[in-house]
Amino acid sequence: MTQHTKKQATFAGGCFWCMVSPFTNIDGVLSVVSGFSGGYVDHPTYEQVCAGNTGHVEAIQITYDTNKVDYDTLLHTFWQQIDPTDAGGSFYDRGHHYTSAIFYHDHEQQALAEQSKQDLEASQRFSQPIVTAIKPYTSFYPAEEHHQNYHQKNPEHYQRYRIGSGRDAFILKVWKSSSLS
Repeated sequence: MTQHTKKQATFAGGCFWCMVSPFTNIDGVLSVVSGFSGGYVDHPTYEQVCAGNTGHVEAIQITYDTNKVDYDTLLHTFWQQIDPTDAGGSFYDRGHHYTSAIFYHDHEQQALAEQSKQDLEASQRFSQPIVTAIKPYTSFYPAEEHHQNYHQKNPEHYQRYRIGSGRDAFILKVWKSSSLS
């Protein structure tokens, strides 16, 4: 019997509501939690992060089984959810707390993240430089319960938000994908 190996991946891609659903249907993803990472305030609230005084960004933390899915697959999915050239936020949402980042948990994740960023830059898919930060993971704080799995709890509002933010149109334009979550 194969032993399950659990690892974590932490990504920031703007609104964490919009970052959860693309990962939930990937075989091997065990959980996706909305929260905050990269800052200097312990256990921040959503309101504190949105006020911009914590250094944190909205992020998701994925727990995955390495026997079923690899980090490269998660990175590939991540890049296809964001505008990696936007240094001022993400789509409709503006401010540092909505910027994109990959928080690596070990040297292997760091190397894979840096390579994937280089590959994306080399693809010339974007005319602007890739500004998504690659940083060491330090901490992650789950957001309040009403933010968890928002796409399931409030599907109509979630869909309006995704469309209204410009995220879906961007993904369709850049990645020519019709498999949005």
